[in-house]
Amino acid sequence: MVFDDEKYMRLALAEAEKAYELGEVPIGAVLVDEDGTIVSTGYNLRETGRDATAHAEIEAIRSANEKLNRWRLSGTTLYVTIEPCPMCAGAIVNSRIDRVVYGGADIKAGAVHSIFNVLTNPRLNHQVQVTAGVLEDECTDIMKRFFKMRRAQNKQNLIKSPIT
Repeated sequence: MVFDDEKYMRLALAEAEKAYELGEVPIGAVLVDEDGTIVSTGYNLRETGRDATAHAEIEAIRSANEKLNRWRLSGTTLYVTIEPCPMCAGAIVNSRIDRVVYGGADIKAGAVHSIFNVLTNPRLNHQVQVTAGVLEDECTDIMKRFFKMRRAQNKQNLIKSPIT
């Protein structure tokens, strides 16, 4: 089945906005089955949950596992606003997700194209079809806005705090 990648990426962006509002790094994910039905969603919750593994992709995968009562997510497509990291890429492969669509590259931690090639590595037991750059500008813009805000907050905190 052919999906409207932009439609689902906009939903992933809405998830990223939820993370942004919580002060989390704004990355969102949406998992869709082969009929185009949304199975699960997720957004970063590392700070909120004090959990290094609470990335958007992991949250969506865990939710889908619980909802479907299985660990294999064959027949699904994962939409994520930013290129998955090594941990998330490993979880995607181990979950047997068929396809990943991401928006912006992650030049510091990307494990799909930027630094590593986990999802399509022929030495692994499962390869994932990948589509990159869907709504890339929107996906990278929310990250830029977030880190600009965070830098301004840090600068303001430095001004307020006397140096001892």
